[in-house]
Amino acid sequence: MTSSAEPSSQSAARAELSGPSAERVEPSGPSAEPSSLSVERVERVEPSGPSAVEPSALSATLSGPSVKSSAQRSGTSGASSRELTAVSADGTLLHVEVHGPEGAPAVVLAHGWTCSTAFWAAQIRDLAVDHRVIAYDQRGHGRTGPSPACSTDTLADDLEAVLTATLAPGEKAVIAGHSMGGMTVLAAAARDVFQEHAAAVLLCSTGASGLVAESTVLPLRPGPLRTWLTRHILGSRAPLGPVTPLAKRILKYATMGADSAPHMVDACARIVHACPRTVRYTWSHVLNLLDLDHGVRELRVPTAVIVGSGDRLTPPVHARRIAAALPHCVGLTELPGLGHMTPVEAPDLVTGRIRELVTVYAQLEEGA
Repeated sequence: MTSSAEPSSQSAARAELSGPSAERVEPSGPSAEPSSLSVERVERVEPSGPSAVEPSALSATLSGPSVKSSAQRSGTSGASSRELTAVSADGTLLHVEVHGPEGAPAVVLAHGWTCSTAFWAAQIRDLAVDHRVIAYDQRGHGRTGPSPACSTDTLADDLEAVLTATLAPGEKAVIAGHSMGGMTVLAAAARDVFQEHAAAVLLCSTGASGLVAESTVLPLRPGPLRTWLTRHILGSRAPLGPVTPLAKRILKYATMGADSAPHMVDACARIVHACPRTVRYTWSHVLNLLDLDHGVRELRVPTAVIVGSGDRLTPPVHARRIAAALPHCVGLTELPGLGHMTPVEAPDLVTGRIRELVTVYAQLEEGA
């Protein structure tokens, strides 16, 4: 079952990530559809500085069962935030949040392994001004309860349930997935419900297969030893414990770029450490055996791909392989020095890509 209130650690992380960033990173590249695959290597992405508002003030503003959108906080009319429960194919109850004005272009956000809707706080803040932003907790994460059934099929089932619960028949949305959220998109790509509702897709820091073998979390030569050690480390049953300075250093090394701002590292650590260890362990086995290469070939809607050059969990080789195999890739963006948490490390660029996809594809669908 879904719980009624967000845990305090998740709420604090959401507040950190939804605060105004010190410097905006403007998305680059044309807004129109590229005629062929373009690989964009952004020269530099400035790390977002600490929030201009004290975290305690942000926490007080944003805590509670739902987060007010930017439009609500600024007094813009027509915006709203609400929560609902979607029921997956096996009866699992999924926590879903909907932010922004009714009737606005729809965006669906799927988070990754050990994360929650709080991970998308920056995107929700900015997009909910003029989009209807739908975010949900994957099973076992955030406010969605655990389930004994965990597989790529259940990932697809859950996304289908969210789309059915939040979108009108035939209504289109841009769907963005980070890490396991991107794998969710690949798992659902051939499903009728997904094809009915997907106008375009953004894949952030994800892979389709060979995750453990390709991971560079351990600074060892590729080979059986590194793969074995990586599998056992990422699939450990050990509790992560409290968010200590050492824990944040480890998480930053494994998942974020060297220049990541301390408040971002702290927020990501709070989100990841809030994931129950049994959930982390169960899903690690699904990721270890992941084979969704067929899903890449079946993802026929316009799809953009983003990856950090320093991503140790899903290194750029995955993004390049996906981009090359996609039937309709509209661009691969490699962000220098960034790690695995691209929506947090480069929030404005990721938000900008989503906006571009809505403008070019979702609104085009509506006008067709």
